[in-house]
Amino acid sequence: MTGHTIEKIGGTSIAATQTVLDNVLIAGRQGPALYGRAFVVSAYAGITDLLLEHKKTGEPGVYAAFIKDANGDNWTRALDRVAAAMVAHNAAIFAEDGDSRRMADAFVAERIDGVHQCLADLHRLRSHGHFRLAEPLAAAREMLAGLGEAHSAHNTALLLRDNGVNARMVDLTGWRDTARPDLDRRIADGMAGIDLSDTLPIITGYAQCQGGMVARYDRGYSEMTFSRIAVLTDAAEAIIHKEFHLSSADPKLVGPGNARKIGRTNYDVADQLANLGMEAIHPRAGRGLRQAGIRLRVKNTFDPADDGTLICGDYISDCPRVEIVTGLRNGTALEFFEQDMVGEKGYDAAILEALTRHRAWIIAKSSNANTITHYLRADGSAVQKAVDELEARFPTAGLATHAISIVAIIGSDLNRPGLLADALAALAGAGVTVMGIQHQIRNVDVQFIVPRSDFDRAVQALHGGLVGMDGMRAMAAIAA
Repeated sequence: MTGHTIEKIGGTSIAATQTVLDNVLIAGRQGPALYGRAFVVSAYAGITDLLLEHKKTGEPGVYAAFIKDANGDNWTRALDRVAAAMVAHNAAIFAEDGDSRRMADAFVAERIDGVHQCLADLHRLRSHGHFRLAEPLAAAREMLAGLGEAHSAHNTALLLRDNGVNARMVDLTGWRDTARPDLDRRIADGMAGIDLSDTLPIITGYAQCQGGMVARYDRGYSEMTFSRIAVLTDAAEAIIHKEFHLSSADPKLVGPGNARKIGRTNYDVADQLANLGMEAIHPRAGRGLRQAGIRLRVKNTFDPADDGTLICGDYISDCPRVEIVTGLRNGTALEFFEQDMVGEKGYDAAILEALTRHRAWIIAKSSNANTITHYLRADGSAVQKAVDELEARFPTAGLATHAISIVAIIGSDLNRPGLLADALAALAGAGVTVMGIQHQIRNVDVQFIVPRSDFDRAVQALHGGLVGMDGMRAMAAIAA
């Protein structure tokens, strides 16, 4: 395999089925031009939420309902909702009496029935109370996650064949497979025998393997599959198709006419975005591409003529400038104060252990002689568990939590004199209270800690005051 691309289609994009066919999968290509590519697909938007739990609200899906369900009614109803949603999507994209529609519905019925049998067996075992089911329950979560990607991949391959494309579904979900290979072996087996010059593989974003993809990467598992396929096949380029451009700020906050496509940046910037939860790509997926020297392109599914934003390992902007303003709206600051900390070791390690144990994502931290503050992306219950643990271990320490937002200016090179002063002036002019600042020597990002009520104003002020200003300076420097 040489000169090919590995491409990923996100859930919102793949749900816009006709648009994806017209703008991405076929996009006017004919004959050999249709090939030399492979596509990794996510589940249709909303399906994984129905299968596991809603990513943002936590509303129970099949898995969450199964965990909490004593009598079996709730999870079976949740599984019925998944089946109905899948069949409804089939009805929306296939002709009612066509062979593809019958095959799509039969595929859903077979997979849903298999999942129901597995969960019913687990439910019966659980009712006896003599079995430790931690590992089977983790496997059930993995199986449910893979169901969504299998559905979208199977449908996409059918649609392409209906349009005269030699497409082939590559099912990495391990359905009814008793083997438990590592990820590389699972991919190698799935791709074996495929000639990219005359076949268009449609690959499930979920890949069943040792350690579990959901357990290791949470909802970022499809990007890990995508990244690893690109690395293993030595792709010329990796491309992600999203429902938006990678822009200088959220157009909903700063206005569609003010947000600018970034165009070029590097993996360092992508890591900063991931740290704040605004992923261009999962950080571990990006690491694999960066280490292999593979460029990543982020394209807008709904703007096919645009080349998107290219992310490389060695890119530095021609002139220091802010490329993106973004942040975390609902963050928490955990403040640990101990008067006797000065000159003593062990406090920081203990805090990190507690936060790690309760799966709190650390965005940044700061410290002085007797205070350590961690800025976190985590739900309230996780933070409270960490606080309870630390209070029990350090009874003389004072712990406090603060509801905060983090707004960051990010760029491949922010090394411009006066940038921080300009940023603070922009925030002050908008009436934003700055509670803290995180500024690293490497000059890739500056984070401003602000009250949650100031998040929108902070993003708007920094974007209006810095992106336009630095953009003009960059263009003037290039012209000179």
